[in-house]
Amino acid sequence: MMRCLCVLLAATFSLPALAEYRTVEAATILYDAPSLRGSKLFVIRRGTPVELIVMLEGWSKVRDADGSLAWIEAKHLGSRRTVIVAVARGQVRQSAVESAPLVFEAEKNVSLDFLETAPGGWVKVRHRDGQTGFVRINQIWGV
Repeated sequence: MMRCLCVLLAATFSLPALAEYRTVEAATILYDAPSLRGSKLFVIRRGTPVELIVMLEGWSKVRDADGSLAWIEAKHLGSRRTVIVAVARGQVRQSAVESAPLVFEAEKNVSLDFLETAPGGWVKVRHRDGQTGFVRINQIWGV
């Protein structure tokens, strides 16, 4: 019985945590503490995806693509999903296969709307100009 419990606990704690991502809805200030009295760290731009770490009384602690942690007023986070290009030039293709024609390339740090995940390590995205396509998951951050 105890052995089964240990195996179950080990399996439970070895599962990867599912990250929750949000998008910054308007350019706003990030703080070092959950208060307007905290030190101002920097301004984060509209459309930037962030990983939600914890929520606390109107504030959210978030992680950006560089791994930096900071606090943001929760009212500035939306449920719309974006991803950010993490490589020098992300290649967006017509379909979720490497041999598909290239629709466009996006430079590092460009935000793209997240539409859906696709089999084989692909994500369907949309550029702000309306073009859509599939990008390899290892070329973006925010999924």
